[in-house]
Amino acid sequence: MNSQFHTDVLVVGGGTGGTAAAIQAARSGAKTMLVSEFPWLGGMLTSAGVSVPDGNELEAWQTGLWGAFLRELQQCQPEGLDHSWVSFFSFDPRIGAQIFARWVQELPNLNWLVGQVPQAVLRQGDRIFGVEFAEFTVTAEITIDATELGDLLALAEIPYRWGWEWRSQWGEPSAPIAPNELTTKYPVQAPTWVGLMQDFGDAIAPVILPPPSYSPEIFAGAWESYGAEQFLDYGRLPGDLFMLNWPICGNDYGEGLDRLVTSTTARSEFLQESLWHTQGFLHYIQTQLGRRYGLAEGVFPACESRESRVGSRGIEQRSNHQFQVPNSEFQIPNSFALHPYYRESRRVVGMATVREQDILPLAEGRVAALPVDSIDKVNAIAIGNYANDHHYPGFDFPLRSKSIRWGGRWTGTPFTIPYHCLIPAAIDGFLACEKNISVSHIANGATRLQPVVMNLGQAAGMAAAMCISRGCQPRELPVRDVQEALLQEPRCPAAIVPLFNSSPASPDWLEWQRYYLDRPEEYPATGNCPLSLASRGAEEQRGRGAEEQSIHSPHNYQLPTTNYQLPISHYSGIFHRRDVQDYTLTISTPEELQGHDWTLVTLRSPIDEKLQIYPDNQPIAVYGRLNHAGRWLLVEEIEPIVNH
Repeated sequence: MNSQFHTDVLVVGGGTGGTAAAIQAARSGAKTMLVSEFPWLGGMLTSAGVSVPDGNELEAWQTGLWGAFLRELQQCQPEGLDHSWVSFFSFDPRIGAQIFARWVQELPNLNWLVGQVPQAVLRQGDRIFGVEFAEFTVTAEITIDATELGDLLALAEIPYRWGWEWRSQWGEPSAPIAPNELTTKYPVQAPTWVGLMQDFGDAIAPVILPPPSYSPEIFAGAWESYGAEQFLDYGRLPGDLFMLNWPICGNDYGEGLDRLVTSTTARSEFLQESLWHTQGFLHYIQTQLGRRYGLAEGVFPACESRESRVGSRGIEQRSNHQFQVPNSEFQIPNSFALHPYYRESRRVVGMATVREQDILPLAEGRVAALPVDSIDKVNAIAIGNYANDHHYPGFDFPLRSKSIRWGGRWTGTPFTIPYHCLIPAAIDGFLACEKNISVSHIANGATRLQPVVMNLGQAAGMAAAMCISRGCQPRELPVRDVQEALLQEPRCPAAIVPLFNSSPASPDWLEWQRYYLDRPEEYPATGNCPLSLASRGAEEQRGRGAEEQSIHSPHNYQLPTTNYQLPISHYSGIFHRRDVQDYTLTISTPEELQGHDWTLVTLRSPIDEKLQIYPDNQPIAVYGRLNHAGRWLLVEEIEPIVNH
């Protein structure tokens, strides 16, 4: 007999957004149920294998659950996070999954059910009130769709978008004017089935067999512009592991993408082909670079197929070496991620929609405008800053640039996500919090990344819990109340307004956040508070007492980059300014690096300000950490110059 459950908040999908939503809803007091398809929580960050996240790397954006996750990684991975050159944070996906499982297990009002996919959505008129699974049904006051492909949208017949919009719809500068060869072949961005390889050193790795219909020519030239070592270091993980998520003649796969949303059988066919495609890429790497490199051994969980562990509160592992995708007939070796890294999903038609214009920088500025509603109130609930990136194998699709240089490196223009893009235009009892939010196909290239989706999940979970306590619908909830709850979340306050030079460690961080939420017309295009060192200057001018200072002081909030990864080391040499926001250090000490040039980068605003004005070709001494994959020195402190 089909079991019946009732809960306040039901989260369907244990990916990046869904995990964050469930944790935040439960922490905020709501009785919460999380139903995941896979035995690992975290989605893109863990079960999809992309454990080298992009975006929200600057100290000021390391807030909320995203910042808390980074700090947990710093404590749990003794080798540090400086391994790859595509990200500042490279970690073993097993550690990420353990962190999420522990957070869930700590919450007695959060019940995690594993191994189920939604079969039907319970809807009465314009209200969603639950979801039916194969072995049980859950009714809920608020249902959150956190599936990888927005499956609840289709099951509930909630209006959604799939694919491209033309320029005439919203006037997006990068949108095509009309259908063309690219838009016909790729209705959405190509996903990637991530595989992990391992450096076996002097040992001989087992042979990676070619898949059916293997064609080595499709991978030819994959690392031609990089060299083999730099290619592998792209996604280097601790323990001599390599994460393979490579877009250039690599393992992006986009043949027949509409199959992902047409039927279960068609989706399974696509998944099998995608898995084989990655197997072929890894086989090609081994044949070209030698059997020093082979499949990583036993990274992803080994689980029996199609098993529902109702009421499970942790990761359950079995002795066999295969995981079978629910509703499919093929199995996945445990050196491959549990599912593809989906870059795009069905996207709900929401009360608001994020367009390309909403993520581009203001004129002569370094930040995007804050989103405001019809009564000029700021509607933002999450920060992202990825540069915008689309994946279509074989095609180069130019996008309006939103990249900026900051801290000695390239990053993306910070932007914000409005609350109302989580809410369907005309359906109650429902929120979206994955790549299924109301966003254009073009803007999705910047909103789809792990940190911003984690921030969205936290906001959705907070909003859902507030709806439960107030007995209201998500569309009725005042956005300013959601913002205030996120800013004052006791365990991990989340920034709403992007400010380069203000983090939760600053004594006046909360004040500046509220100031610009209430006065969006004064939000600076530079993204900086008016004072160069906002916390110190505001502190001196206001003359606060010690008790008030302690609310958001460094003594009560651990800086994301202080005590970060391995202990910092001392380096000295000659500082060189190659260009604006482009610095190198010719090292004199330590002796073993003498004469070598390293790029100087930072994630901290006070250090960025010092580097911008540091005199060229002068001695400098810094404290930081080396990243050998990217050949950069991440600077945490600059030693003051002592004049004799």
